[in-house]
Amino acid sequence: MTWTRRHMLQIGGAAIAAGTLPSLGEARDEMQGVIKPKRLREGDLVGLINPAGATFHPDRAEIARETMAALGLRTRFGDHLLDRYGYLAGRDEDRAADINSFFADPEVRMVLALRGGWGCNRLLPLLDYDLIRKNPKIVMGMSDITGLLLGIFAKTGVATFHGPTGGSSWNEFTTDQAKRVLFDGAALTMANPVGTDDRLVQVKNRVLTITSGSASGRLMGGNLTVLTALMGSGYLPDFDGCIFFVEDVREEVYRVDRMLTQLKLAGVLERIAGFVFGRCTDCEPTSRYGSLTLQEVLNDHIAPLGVPAWYGSMIGHIADKFTVPVGVPAEIDADTGTIKLLEPAVV
Repeated sequence: MTWTRRHMLQIGGAAIAAGTLPSLGEARDEMQGVIKPKRLREGDLVGLINPAGATFHPDRAEIARETMAALGLRTRFGDHLLDRYGYLAGRDEDRAADINSFFADPEVRMVLALRGGWGCNRLLPLLDYDLIRKNPKIVMGMSDITGLLLGIFAKTGVATFHGPTGGSSWNEFTTDQAKRVLFDGAALTMANPVGTDDRLVQVKNRVLTITSGSASGRLMGGNLTVLTALMGSGYLPDFDGCIFFVEDVREEVYRVDRMLTQLKLAGVLERIAGFVFGRCTDCEPTSRYGSLTLQEVLNDHIAPLGVPAWYGSMIGHIADKFTVPVGVPAEIDADTGTIKLLEPAVV
């Protein structure tokens, strides 16, 4: 299918039109078409799923349970959490069944992915979107979990969260960011940590401005590879006027170039209001003759858009990471490298 503006608008409109009136504890921003899940409170139950790659070490599930306990939360494992089907964490129908069952369980308040890998896009036709829309819950993860985050938002209008998985490094920075967004319901400003690490100037976590300025729009994005793999399907939201954020890991620069070219040719990039590239971890140029750098590729594709844009936000396969709500309006400043939520992401 050719990806046109009409198709994009149809998908976004269908996601909004399919929504029902808000139920108790649920809020919907009519202008943005966002249904917000309830915030987390101490004692809430987390449903732990494994919708993508297999987990070969059962202790990782226990570590995730202990991590949630340290946050004051209880954990219930999906029935198929530790299944394995080749490189996948079980059969598609079983992984999808864990997600659907947690949305059907009124006690579960958050559905958290244990890890990424590959496999979420395979599940999208198997999810019960009517059930999800009527029972909005926090859904969180990153990397391949992008497929779930975007698919659920596109089909239901429920805000989802690009953030740590159960197996992520829940250090002080990451935990603080997640708690402020998910527990406190703060309309916080996400800014890179400041520190010189005993050097004269800051070297780590710097912001590389591509185009100066500020812009506002709903946050939309995730893992670049998984997102582009959804092109042409009905599981991508409307990108018109959005703040488009992406991240990736272990991709050669020519592949990033290829994916951004695909988004450009599909007419996605020309619709966005702002651009944030988090981190492309281990994406350095190869030794092959004539390789472009990642910065050169971003200058080729993003700078001509003329929208505020920068590289280096704390989004991606890194220890210190933001919790970024998909579908919630925000304002970015490309000179300071900040993302300011314009309203809480939870109710």
